[in-house]
Order: sequence, then C-alpha cells, then structure tokens
Amino acid sequence: MSTRSVANRPSRSELKHFEMLLRNRRQALLKDVEALEKDEKEASKEISGASIHSADRGTDRSENDVNLGCHESASLEIQEIDEALERILDGSFGLCQTCEEKIAKVRLAAIPYTRLCLACKKVDEAS
Repeated sequence: MSTRSVANRPSRSELKHFEMLLRNRRQALLKDVEALEKDEKEASKEISGASIHSADRGTDRSENDVNLGCHESASLEIQEIDEALERILDGSFGLCQTCEEKIAKVRLAAIPYTRLCLACKKVDEAS
C-alpha cells in the first residue's frame, strides 16, 4: 500500500463505528434469511398432501421465486459484509480498491461494505 493510502485510512473510532454498523446489518440479514427459510418450510408442509388448484400453484411459485431472490440477495450482502470486516482487520477498509483514495464517509454510511469510491464505481458500472 502506498504512503498516500496510509494517510487516508479511517480513524480508529471511524473503524469501530463502521464495524458496529456492519455487524448489526449482518445480524439483521441473518434473521431475515432464517425467517425466509422458516416460511419456506411451513409453505412446503402446507402444500404436501393438499389438492392445489393450478392458479394457486402459480402464486406459490411466484412467492417462492421472490423468497429465493431475497435469500440470494441477503446471502450476497452477508458475503460483502464479511469481506468488509476482513478489510477492517487488514487495514484496507475505507480505501478504494482501484485508486486507493479514501472513500467518502457519506458513501460508507450508505453502503459500509463498499469497495470503490463513487468515481471508480461509476467507471466500473460504465464498463
């Protein structure tokens, strides 16, 4: 890491704040995933053995697709959070992985697991 990026590292108190945000968000996501899995199990119990109208099956499939999408999204966010927590430990948290500049606090407050500053994110999305 360059000398410039060392100067741009978040302070210890900022790191503690963001670590707390990340851990709280991770806990909330884990609870959401647990609730989705519980709902899925209950729904599958209700379906087994019951005669279901084809329209109801379509609704159930649609709900299942939504639940699957939510589960996948939560799982990906948990993975991003875990990686951000690792960056806190290794000292690279809050630094853009492309340009090594400090990521704005406003951006970190909105997406604490972000890897890129806004300028590099825009370039990344455009490519």
